[in-house]
Amino acid sequence: MKTFSSIQLPHHFYCARFFSHTTTRTQLSFPAKVFICQAKSGIDGSLNLKVVSPTLLVAEKEEAKAVLALFLKKQGLSNAVAARTINKSDLFIDHLVSKLHSKHRSWYLAGRELTTLEIRDALIPYLESLFEEHGDILVDVVENYPNPPVKDKSAVPVPPSSPLLDSKKLKAVSLVSETDPDGGNLRPHIVYLMELGMDIEQIRSITHRFPAFAYYSLEGKVKPVVEFFLELGVPREHIPIILSKRPQLCGFSLSENLKPTMKFLESLGIDKKQWPKVIYRFPALLTYSRQKVMESIDFLLELGLSEENIGKILTRCPNIVSYSVEDNLRPTAKYFRSLGADVGILLFRCPQNFGLSIEANLKPITAFFLERGYTLEEIGTMISRYGALYTFSLTENLIPKWDFFLTTGYPNSELVKFPQYFGYSLEKRIKPRFAIMKKSGVKLLLNQVLSLSSSNFDKALKKKMKKMQDG
Repeated sequence: MKTFSSIQLPHHFYCARFFSHTTTRTQLSFPAKVFICQAKSGIDGSLNLKVVSPTLLVAEKEEAKAVLALFLKKQGLSNAVAARTINKSDLFIDHLVSKLHSKHRSWYLAGRELTTLEIRDALIPYLESLFEEHGDILVDVVENYPNPPVKDKSAVPVPPSSPLLDSKKLKAVSLVSETDPDGGNLRPHIVYLMELGMDIEQIRSITHRFPAFAYYSLEGKVKPVVEFFLELGVPREHIPIILSKRPQLCGFSLSENLKPTMKFLESLGIDKKQWPKVIYRFPALLTYSRQKVMESIDFLLELGLSEENIGKILTRCPNIVSYSVEDNLRPTAKYFRSLGADVGILLFRCPQNFGLSIEANLKPITAFFLERGYTLEEIGTMISRYGALYTFSLTENLIPKWDFFLTTGYPNSELVKFPQYFGYSLEKRIKPRFAIMKKSGVKLLLNQVLSLSSSNFDKALKKKMKKMQDG
């Protein structure tokens, strides 16, 4: 367990701009309880705030930002100042999300996501309590979380609001639409990107996230990388997506960075024939340091995976190297091991499991099966036989398919034998096949109902019908 409750006081924890007329410098008495953030890992029901489903986390962060912006504007800040504060407050936004997880822990364990209104109702009272306690300096509390102010700020000047970065971004974004005063044309590499299928808004969005992109030369940086990818076999229509995901690629030298990195990754087992798919799936892989990659590889070796299988994992799921060993891979391996699953085999079959949140994704599914009478041993068998089981949504997949399964007359043990049942489409495969079988008046094994091809399914039904007639 990691607990962040110690208070360090930075020199600039004061904000005269929160209200333009404020000049009083206030020393904070900052109770540790306000900013305590705990993170635990394990299977004992503790809440893990560090391993969160990427999709859910992104959505919750955006909701938290919206609530914070609304609150700041209600306190008198302009839209620009509120936006600037939020852009500088990533740690505080993470803290707000952790408050949601703590407050509604049971909901997350049940696989339920909060609505916008529920998020707002949870966070506004907390923000109001902070404002009541810290008043005029709340903006600095937010921007500098978790470190409150120094005891004596009288000799320390208040730093500017740092408009430099904003102005650089604005200037870079403006360059995207800037035309040549002589010919009236857009900058060459902008024209080139548009010819590849990008539109101006896409390029502006990339530039806002990564301002250096606006200054890359066509012949020196952008074109060589694009042509190299095309030579590898990357489809032309994939180039805009790849550059949108990782514009930094255009800043890397082919001879000094990209090609040596690819050779290194090939030495680890990546199939060179699959580079077009690997780059499309996770272009950031080519920008990772060897040290970062080897941290993941060493852990995979630790699990007992062969070098050959590691190469296959890197090829099929290159983003495995983006998962933190200590915050993602190791805790998830420990969790699945507690269910009796062979972690090495599971990771090889479905590495996507290791990017899921233990609290928001894995534990709710375990609880789902436990509540329906399965033992931990049976659940471990199910996940070992069908690695993708834990990647499915409770509400969209498992629950409706379970409800239908109850109408089939099969014993629950059939799902232990054939958990792949949850991988078939309910409307296009499961229901139609069961309807045909019911009409035939016979009953096949669950795996025969779903896994056989249409012709073999018909043969199996006719064989079973003939056997019944003969018997």
